Amino acid sequence: IMQFCQAFNAATQDQAGTIIPVEITIYEDKTFDFVCKTPPAAFLIKEKLGIKSGSGIPQIRKVGELSLDQLREIAEIKMPDLNANDIEAAMEIIAGTARSMGVNIEGREPKKEYVITRRLKAILDGEGASPEA
Repeated sequence: IMQFCQAFNAATQDQAGTIIPVEITIYEDKTFDFVCKTPPAAFLIKEKLGIKSGSGIPQIRKVGELSLDQLREIAEIKMPDLNANDIEAAMEIIAGTARSMGVNIEGREPKKEYVITRRLKAILDGEGASPEA
């Protein structure tokens, strides 16, 4: 384990504070190989927007908006790990992650996934009585 930690730290020393997923292969003779992946899309989105977390209710409460340039930058970073043939497809994948976090994409109409009544929104915002079952 100590050898892996030393090798991992050496490989990622310029990325301090960044979440780096790793695939480790351990062989019968106790040697190992590892491959560093790109940071998770959610981590990159939060970093770009300077937020600590996504929305607990992403369909209602939005926590930020990514510009198309920011979306493209994240997609370019993630491209090696995504199942996408081109940068536009990668951008759509990242946009989906952003939507699930409560982040809008500049110039795009937010998808209407749920119809929320004013009364329900007031309840969720703590301004009304709770709904009766």
